[in-house]
Amino acid sequence: MGIEKLVEEAAGAFAADKALEAVDPNAGLLAKGAAAVAGFEGVNKLTDVLEEKSEAQQDAAPDAPATDQDDQDS
Repeated sequence: MGIEKLVEEAAGAFAADKALEAVDPNAGLLAKGAAAVAGFEGVNKLTDVLEEKSEAQQDAAPDAPATDQDDQDS
């Protein structure tokens, strides 16, 4: 696990906790813990979806015609 992944997961947990506080300032410890876990897991799922989409685009890219950068200089 890289440091970037850890930072993403921590940010997701923190954002979910702050969102819960905005909705319910009197939320209990159990609710805050559940929100943090949901944010943590949500970041993992979102990252997986984005990686799959990126891989799909890379797989489709070799079939696409290449653009020529020299033609744009004229």
